[in-house]
Amino acid sequence: MEYREIILLKQGEIARITINRPPVNVMTLNTITELNQALKGLREDPEVKVVIIRGNGERAFSAGVEVRDHLGEKLPLMLEEFGQLFKSLRNAGKPVVAVVNGIALGGGCELVAGCDMAIASEKAQFGQPEIKLGVNPPPASVLFPRIIGMKKALELILTGDSIDAWEAQRIGLVNKVVPHEELDQAAEEFAGRLLEKSGHILKLTREAICEVSEISDYEKALDLMTYRSRKIMESEDAVEGLTSFIEKRKPVWRNR
Repeated sequence: MEYREIILLKQGEIARITINRPPVNVMTLNTITELNQALKGLREDPEVKVVIIRGNGERAFSAGVEVRDHLGEKLPLMLEEFGQLFKSLRNAGKPVVAVVNGIALGGGCELVAGCDMAIASEKAQFGQPEIKLGVNPPPASVLFPRIIGMKKALELILTGDSIDAWEAQRIGLVNKVVPHEELDQAAEEFAGRLLEKSGHILKLTREAICEVSEISDYEKALDLMTYRSRKIMESEDAVEGLTSFIEKRKPVWRNR
């Protein structure tokens, strides 16, 4: 499929999605639709083990969603498609890593939060300024309390203040902060740590964690994870991994 506002590049077991709307990669309704289509296609791609999302250029991951798409007839379409994007991220079937090369504001910050993991340049800035325009950020309102806690979520959403990369790491919004010139190398190394693993086990473990995280009852969550873990450990790759450890050799993954 041909995309106009994103770039999808598959290199080996990594799929790279770049938001391609310089200078600050503001997302239109079409951008969001293309992100949805790309993620849904990659979910069914057995050759891809890790997805990386980043913004084009040096200035921004994404400065958010086009303000004009918040008005009139586009509003319900934008809200529906943007909400679907976070379902696509959750159901991606493989780890999704945000590589944050600059500002990530509004919908851009929410996109970082919706990814499984994030690596940020020390120059990155994060924030939800929607409240300053008299609106609210729907995905952040769901994701932030789960990721950074209710008090910090309310602070960031209700003040609209921005935070730097180090504060984003401290509160758990990003996993790692690196010097700007080392971002690409750090992203490759991070992805490489995932590529060493069985794609099948990555998928099943990710799905299990996402599923049990929605269960508030502690014992029910444990019971479900016990069931899920048995299914995982009975898989061909799990048996191979355990056997290779006993035999002191590298595992040969078959992704099943």
